[in-house]
Formats: sequence, C-alpha cells, structure tokens
Amino acid sequence: MLKIKLIVGLCFLLWHLPLQANVFSNTFDNMQKTLYSPQKDLYLPFFTWHARSTYDDYRIASYNESPGGIGFGKSYWDEKNNWHGIYAMAFRDSHNSWKPIIGYGWEYIWFLDGNQDFHAGLGYTAGVATRRSWGWRPLPIILPITSVGYKKVSVQMAYIPWIGQNSGNIWFFWVRVNLI
Repeated sequence: MLKIKLIVGLCFLLWHLPLQANVFSNTFDNMQKTLYSPQKDLYLPFFTWHARSTYDDYRIASYNESPGGIGFGKSYWDEKNNWHGIYAMAFRDSHNSWKPIIGYGWEYIWFLDGNQDFHAGLGYTAGVATRRSWGWRPLPIILPITSVGYKKVSVQMAYIPWIGQNSGNIWFFWVRVNLI
C-alpha cells in the first residue's frame, strides 16, 4: 500500500511542477487532434521481461511474460513528425490476470533513412491502469516509452521503474500497427 501511495504522490508532484502554461495547452491541443485524427491503431502486447536481478527465482518462475491481449487507439503525427497516441489496451499481467489501461503517449521521432520508412522514438505515456491485485482501484501512471518501426508498424516498449526487491524493473513490449 505504501508503494502505491508513493507512486500516486510522485505522479501528483510531476503533474504540478511549475511549467510554462503553454506546455499543458499544447499537450491538450495535441490530444484533441489525436482524438479526431482518422488514423486508427491496433495494439498487440507480446512480451514482458522482469529484470532477473530484481526478482527472486520463485517469482520469476511464477510470472507470466507472454501478456497477449489487444488494444485500439488513434494516432496523430504533428508538424515536427512526432507521434501522439490515445489508446485503450487490455493484457495479462505478471500474475496472469487481466490489466486494462487507457492513456496518451507521445514520442519524439527520428527517421533513420532518407525515405522516412525506418524510425525510432523516445517519449512517455501517461494514463490510468488497474488490475486485480490492486483491488481494481485505478492508478495513474507516467512511464517512459521507446520504439523502433518500419512504415506503419512499430514495436513500442514501456519501462516500469524499480520500486524495490520483487517490484518493478519491468520492460513491457507491444506492436502498434497503423490501420489507416
């Protein structure tokens, strides 16, 4: 319970940092543009990796690292070619229970070739997640994400930071396919 309170407190502090007023205004404008964008995405979670140095052998043996699941979202590429996404996804968590999440993601994109087919990204996702082991209580999240992609297909990854022994230090991977 203490860990959840610490995470919620950290999210609250990050949200209230003194930033320029236009940062939030631009974010909300981009979220609205994403919501009304015609680009639709399919999300397919496929792998979760628990850092072996963080967990004892018993837990590693019991954890699910093949999350499965599905998600849908909308994408918007801004004038700087950065990616914005709004999504809803459900997958099997480490304890093999369903975990729904809704959120907004942003990535700064680098094109790796002249045709702008290959790309890599680095950014964040912010949203709300819940799961059975939390009593289905919603928990706000802010996580770093990264991606590599080719044309309309990207492999994205979120990092869940280390919180303590047998907690956190997890890499979560999914494929995002732009359908339109």
